[in-house]
Amino acid sequence: MSSSLKGSIMNFDEFLTSIDDDRPPLQLSETLTSLWWDKKGDWNMAHSIAQKIPTVEGSAVHAYLHREEGVLWNADYWYSRAGRKRPSIPLEEEWKSLVKEMLESL
Repeated sequence: MSSSLKGSIMNFDEFLTSIDDDRPPLQLSETLTSLWWDKKGDWNMAHSIAQKIPTVEGSAVHAYLHREEGVLWNADYWYSRAGRKRPSIPLEEEWKSLVKEMLESL
């Protein structure tokens, strides 16, 4: 699937379908690659990518990952770096929202 998506804009459903692949699609941003690995079940890989992204978007993904981890003081630090407050929505909903936000910037 990765090669067929190269050069095109991916939508949310295509992103979800790509989770079945062994590797993330090449055209994904670092933030989307981090979220891809998180959905794939590899929190450590997702975190290692997110912590190296020095942008507001990277901080938002990093915050989400620490919220998912359950370390809320650290999540709140990263939410503040992203200019956001910790949401009260379920984690799955936040993940979807982040993916959709990051896909818009592809």
